[in-house]
Amino acid sequence: MQEKVIEITGIAPIEIFGVNDKNLKLIRQYFPKLKLVTRDNKIKVSGETEVIEYFEKKLEQMIRHVGRYNSLTEGNIETLLLQKEDTDQFVTDADIIVHGIGGNQIKARTPNQRKLVRASIENDMVFAIGPAGTGKTYTAVALAVRALKNKEVRRIILTRPAVEAGENLGFLPGDLSQKLDPYLQPLYDALRDMIPPEKLAEHMETGVIQIAPLAFMRGRTLDKAFVILDEAQNCTYSQMKMFLTRMGSSAKFVITGDATQIDLPRNQSSGLLNAVNKLRDIKGIEIIELDEHDVIRHKLVKKIINALAE
Repeated sequence: MQEKVIEITGIAPIEIFGVNDKNLKLIRQYFPKLKLVTRDNKIKVSGETEVIEYFEKKLEQMIRHVGRYNSLTEGNIETLLLQKEDTDQFVTDADIIVHGIGGNQIKARTPNQRKLVRASIENDMVFAIGPAGTGKTYTAVALAVRALKNKEVRRIILTRPAVEAGENLGFLPGDLSQKLDPYLQPLYDALRDMIPPEKLAEHMETGVIQIAPLAFMRGRTLDKAFVILDEAQNCTYSQMKMFLTRMGSSAKFVITGDATQIDLPRNQSSGLLNAVNKLRDIKGIEIIELDEHDVIRHKLVKKIINALAE
């Protein structure tokens, strides 16, 4: 049993420990083998030497996080404590994918999001598989917008299978386009964060940006384009094969999906799972798997994912 007193300098201890030691209670849950006693700006740590050394590294990371962002939430703490030792722990300027509306910086915010960015640079086809809220679609759209701004591609094509998640399209009001718009809304939302309204409207009117149901891809050759297939878990085998073989010259494909939210009829298997299994070892194709540690929505989303997975 060893003891070490660590002094917190440069920031107010409450920024680390939280109001009424709320953050400290969470930190203790991740270090059950350590005894942590705080007084003023010092924390006395008792336990095995290796565990103390690991705790000190994580504490330093939390202190740097506060220094950089002026806050430390429970979600920040969990992310920092769960990340591996060899992972770059912080979002830096190098993680900026594109500048959005009002100069807003769209960044890769988790290790697996960074892997997705790197994989898209190094490969022409990337699969991003993971649960809701992990930023798959948003990161992919940011990559597409960057490629368009950098003139790496001439157009962006965003598509989704129009699978009815417990609802019936026939009962929705409007023509086919109006019926399908709700399925494509997340793609519109991401674009609106990254491209000024006037420019976005112009791009969509001229076909520089196209958003359409997957069925509309049949027969096309998608070249000089950044193409995103979203919600790919709802593709059948034949739909997935049709889409993947649309790839033309100088094209980038990103396929995103959540294997836990398949809305296909029970007698149909997901083309996404089939494709991932068969294409995993092909050079030029990379599979990125995101998990609950990449969730960047409300902190409850991560807890919901864990609870429903049990």
